[in-house]
Amino acid sequence: MAVLELLHERNMHPYEMTQIMRERRVDYRVKLRPGSLYHTVERLEAQGIIEIVDTQRQGRRPERTVYGLTEPGRDMFVEQVRAMLGTPGQEYPQFPVALSAANELDQADAVEQLKMRVLSLRAQIAADQVVIDHVLVTQLPAMYWIDYAYVHHQRQSELDWTERLIEDLESGRIAWPDSKPDAVPNLSVVDNNGGRDGDKAS
Repeated sequence: MAVLELLHERNMHPYEMTQIMRERRVDYRVKLRPGSLYHTVERLEAQGIIEIVDTQRQGRRPERTVYGLTEPGRDMFVEQVRAMLGTPGQEYPQFPVALSAANELDQADAVEQLKMRVLSLRAQIAADQVVIDHVLVTQLPAMYWIDYAYVHHQRQSELDWTERLIEDLESGRIAWPDSKPDAVPNLSVVDNNGGRDGDKAS
């Protein structure tokens, strides 16, 4: 999607794509690995989504292949943007998984790890704010960095929630479960008959 977004702006070669992604800090929302972008470009070309539109050579540098969107590729990109904006996707973040298993640790250990997460989030939020302050000074239109603002808001919300969780655990408002096997509750949302809790046969 990141490659298609760049090529929707204009034609460019993979090296230029990499440089722009780094400048725009695309790595905070897309995993950028050495060589992976070139494989992505090759795959998109094989699928007919992008095509070679030019080759460039500057001095003794290797020849660079310039790519552009095909018409089907341009239509597909627009439809993907519409679908992703309008429909919440099923994502699988790690934090809820860790929270579901947190009671397997000692309470003190779990709280300590949460406090470490708070420190990391505060550092990330501070770094985000530096970038936001910069784009505000340069008066860059908000829609060019709205994705960054969204992630910043997500981090702030996670920080607030995690700090409240720590307070609740330390104050006893949320009790740490007994580790005895017979104290483990039944958390199934489906009853033993295979139906939803509360459902009755008519």
